[in-house]
Amino acid sequence: MFAEAELTEDGFLNGRLRIAQPKGGYRAAMDPVLLAAAVPAKPGESVLELGCGAGVASLCLGARVAGLRLTGLELQAAYAALARRNADRNGLSFEVVEGDLQAVPAVLRAQSFDHVIANPPYYPAGGGTAAADPGRETALREATPLAVWMAAGLRRLRPGGWLTVIQSADRLPDLLGALGPGAGSIVILPIAARPGRPAGRILLRTRKGGRNPFRMLAPLILHEGAGHLADGDDHTEAARAVLRDGAALQM
Repeated sequence: MFAEAELTEDGFLNGRLRIAQPKGGYRAAMDPVLLAAAVPAKPGESVLELGCGAGVASLCLGARVAGLRLTGLELQAAYAALARRNADRNGLSFEVVEGDLQAVPAVLRAQSFDHVIANPPYYPAGGGTAAADPGRETALREATPLAVWMAAGLRRLRPGGWLTVIQSADRLPDLLGALGPGAGSIVILPIAARPGRPAGRILLRTRKGGRNPFRMLAPLILHEGAGHLADGDDHTEAARAVLRDGAALQM
């Protein structure tokens, strides 16, 4: 488990959530906030997050939509404990189960969910320089194939349920290739840092048994202008609504 000296407390949703994170391990930024904003959840529904880490995505979703039944699956015990702590700190109910999505624990196999969400590791196995911190390396570099993440998510959905994933834009072909015939109504939202820049991230949403045609949406632009401001907030109005106010993304 993390010692207190190894943690910082960070604000999300303009300070509405206070989240403990490791100084040297995996630290959530805006990606889990964007993921939470893309989930079309309604009060009373159930949500499973695969690889929940410190719980940022699920807790951002719980802060936006009241009355959800939130569950997380996390491989690393220290991060699972941190997610539970963060849920308690913010007054949200969040059941976190320790386990590997390649062998989903029986308590989760016995359930189906209205929504499954995931922020799988962005970097493929092999190549590159490994992160010095093992927890960060586990969170960022793929050990379990992306196809396994998608299959595990779809299996845990009830018929008509939604799978929502955020991923590096260059992995979009892998994501689409991992979806079997049971997934439909696919929607892709590209996310670009600035106008005229290529998308660095994508949000994918698909419905189990969905029959609507594939849709590629106009990109969400995160920042105004061509370059970083030395002072001030240059987020676009749409990005600010999500990152600060906890608004939903329309997909």
